[in-house]
Amino acid sequence: MSTEPTSIEGSVTPPTSIDSENSGVGASSQANVTTGKRKATPQRSKVWSHFTKIINSEGASKAKCNYCQKEFCCDVKKNGTGSLKYHIGSCKKNPSNVVDPSQGQLVLPRKGVEGGEGHLSTWRFDQEACRKGLAQMIVIDELPFKFVESEGFKKFMFVACPRFHIPSRTTMTRDVYQLYLDERVKIKQLLRSSCSRVCLTTDTWTSLQRVNYLCITAHFINNDWKLNKKILNFCPISSHKGESIGMVIEKCLLNWGIDKLFTVTVDNASSNDVAIGYLRKKFNPRGGLVQNGKYLHMRCMAHIVNLIVVEGLKEMNKSVERVRGAVRYVRQSPARLQKFKECVVVEKIECKKMLCLDVCTRWNSTHLMLDTAQNFERAFERFEEQDTNFRAELERGEGWPSVDDWTNVRDLRDFLEHFYEVTLRISGTSYVTSNNFFDELSEIDILLRDAQLNSNFDFNVMAIKMKEKYDKYWGDIDKMNLLMFVACVLDPRQKLKYLEFALSEMSSSEKASEMMQKLKESLYELFDEYKPSLHSTCSQLSVSTYVSLGEPQQKMKRRMQALYKKRELEICGEDKTSELDKYLAEANEEFVEDFDILLWWKVNSPRFPTLSKMARDVLAIPVSTVASESAFSTGGRVLDQYRSSLTPKIVQALVCTQDWIRKSSSQEDIKKIEEQIQELDKIENDLMQNEIFWREDMDTNGKY
Repeated sequence: MSTEPTSIEGSVTPPTSIDSENSGVGASSQANVTTGKRKATPQRSKVWSHFTKIINSEGASKAKCNYCQKEFCCDVKKNGTGSLKYHIGSCKKNPSNVVDPSQGQLVLPRKGVEGGEGHLSTWRFDQEACRKGLAQMIVIDELPFKFVESEGFKKFMFVACPRFHIPSRTTMTRDVYQLYLDERVKIKQLLRSSCSRVCLTTDTWTSLQRVNYLCITAHFINNDWKLNKKILNFCPISSHKGESIGMVIEKCLLNWGIDKLFTVTVDNASSNDVAIGYLRKKFNPRGGLVQNGKYLHMRCMAHIVNLIVVEGLKEMNKSVERVRGAVRYVRQSPARLQKFKECVVVEKIECKKMLCLDVCTRWNSTHLMLDTAQNFERAFERFEEQDTNFRAELERGEGWPSVDDWTNVRDLRDFLEHFYEVTLRISGTSYVTSNNFFDELSEIDILLRDAQLNSNFDFNVMAIKMKEKYDKYWGDIDKMNLLMFVACVLDPRQKLKYLEFALSEMSSSEKASEMMQKLKESLYELFDEYKPSLHSTCSQLSVSTYVSLGEPQQKMKRRMQALYKKRELEICGEDKTSELDKYLAEANEEFVEDFDILLWWKVNSPRFPTLSKMARDVLAIPVSTVASESAFSTGGRVLDQYRSSLTPKIVQALVCTQDWIRKSSSQEDIKKIEEQIQELDKIENDLMQNEIFWREDMDTNGKY
């Protein structure tokens, strides 16, 4: 039990050593005693372990650093100890801050940092390395150059690494451009060391100042059988004419030292046809094309799929417009949206998604809008009972969504889901897509054939229109690039057997037979071009029969084997069974989802040395010109405000370097696109909810 004195009646009498009549200090002391609390002794700050308080020659009180002897103001009431704490961390003579330059510090593994996962490493301060890392951060995270001069970044660096001298925005610009030049040398060496041909894709961008840019991307498989995608140029173009585009592409390839061109994947613009003709005319005399550029032109599959879907949406436009009108009405005000959410709760609809409007140039957003809206049909009906203007407003437009409209919307949602997944698969850039071209083609063909048998008249008409658009581009094999069928043959799971079966299912037996004949002719012609000639084979076998006495016996044995092969070739002639025939004669591999086609060819390339070279070029062909995030768009691609304000030279350095040094995306990243859209929609709904609370508070209190 406490024995402290207290002023409460009936308890221990307080000491009488203090005169109660005293005033001032005495009275204050008495008050402290009567409450039973001792005055706390102020703790001495830890900074005084590093500083000594002195009186300088002017009579002012100062704090002197024990290490560097620098003096600071130390009036606690006026100055505080903040400046003293900062100095302790930055003082170069402080033993805690001094690190032996020759001794590295241990760095623990860090998740998400390239090269730092699962590895212990050492670190020592390096100003140049820090500057390079800062330049990489500016490029990868798309930060403005003025970021290095921001107050928050300076404070962070002062705490994290006080020894780092932060460069100015001008110096940062030079560092970023130097990083671009250094990485460009590495990419050039990679292209030079690769024996495969290069496939190109082109894409156009527009800045806010209406400056048109042409993005040229190279796709190739390196010697280690890894698929590479590298942006070569991001340069302004003065005209969209085909010849101008062709000249820009030619100049780009010459600057990079690329003389072996395989395909160029472009969209269906007529100017691209002219550009391909220009490249064919320029590269043919140099021997840089296969089959005189016969297969140079590759049409973007994602673009054609987009045209087919848009054609179908025109026929189902009435049902879509009615649902779109209902969604738009609910989302026009926070009060309506809140009332709609209450209807959702009453109807016990369990759906984490919320209503979202589509964008006219992105058909996938229409798919997402319909997919979400069809879950809330009952909520719309209850909302119509509570909001008398709802039906009247819609009737003045496209009309109220009926039961048939909701049925059409659900059927269309399920139908578009297949095209949505196809577009995602063919738009990947981190994995091979050319071998799946025919598989996706046959999938679309089956979908459209089944849809034409639908009992719903509107759905039937929509499928017919889409099939007409499909036949326009893919109905005639003569209008298609046969390399896509060759890529199917070079997939050990498919080969000619699968192709022949699929074609017979998709068309008449006569037409399928004709297509197979053309395909086989093209396949063997292409293989013959890759196959070394008899003259070059004999030249390789023409080795000297004279062996010096100093050479190892094993080398003599190899020369004897070469002479034997040469004699057999002269007597028996060339083996009529080619690599291609041997490959086609073997049994097909099993159809498995995680089949790695590049790994298969890497393992089997010693058995098929010539055919594997052809496979490296064919499998590198991209079937789409754009990444998945813009594959659904019929509108142009626009540079953001930050990049639009920069010079074309710096824009190219930023875009190219980011592509070269950023960690390559996986197939899982592609699936995050829809999740990001839903996350943005959730944020928007939260903002609307906050606005509702703000309005309610205004109504209640008359002020915020």
